[in-house]
Amino acid sequence: MPRVTTKGQVTIPKPIREELGIEPGDEVAFEETDAGYTIRKQEPTTAEGGDPFEKYRGSAGGDHTMPERMRRLRGTYPRDVDREAEDADSEADV
Repeated sequence: MPRVTTKGQVTIPKPIREELGIEPGDEVAFEETDAGYTIRKQEPTTAEGGDPFEKYRGSAGGDHTMPERMRRLRGTYPRDVDREAEDADSEADV
């Protein structure tokens, strides 16, 4: 019989995973019933034709572009991208 870890995790026995079609990376849902709880494989978002990333869209907030965010994360913000491109071109000519 599986035991719950200190992190609240439990291993679903292989015969049950196979019967439910659960594979690594799948999501499962626990549903309350009169008798307790049932577990079922959560259908992928794309099965309904939806975008699997839609729920994350806009979660970063702000009006910055992705390159601006990446420069800020890398600690190279602000920088003059056009000036750096010109410098790279002039070095290539040498």
